[in-house]
Amino acid sequence: MNKVILIGRLTRDPEMRYSENSNTAIARYTLAVNRPFKQDGGQEADFLPCVAFNKTAEFAEKYLVKGIRVCVEGRIQTGSYTNQQGQKVYTTEIAVERQEFLEKRASNNQPDIDAAANSGDGYLNIPDGIDEELPFN
Repeated sequence: MNKVILIGRLTRDPEMRYSENSNTAIARYTLAVNRPFKQDGGQEADFLPCVAFNKTAEFAEKYLVKGIRVCVEGRIQTGSYTNQQGQKVYTTEIAVERQEFLEKRASNNQPDIDAAANSGDGYLNIPDGIDEELPFN
């Protein structure tokens, strides 16, 4: 079975193109996925190239932007090609089958709720006066 599920942030906006022979939509982006351990006090991350096709690619182009946190489900895909110097280059990428938002996309006229409410310790701050609005106590 070849199945991978990743959670990370886009390092850049997806690049969209269409194949010449079949006019298939192809979107490529890189996902930064934090490693489960820290080295020398800093967080380490892997930068994984992702490729999406057809409707999944069109979704990525339309809704995904640099910095947004997403969950990607797919498979690991390997390949190779010969570069201009005649050397064989091996590639590994994630063939995206499904992708989901894990946070709202901040618009220009709307503040980023997630960034404003984050206290820096991994928990969200509870706004003052919210106790009266909660359905439970």
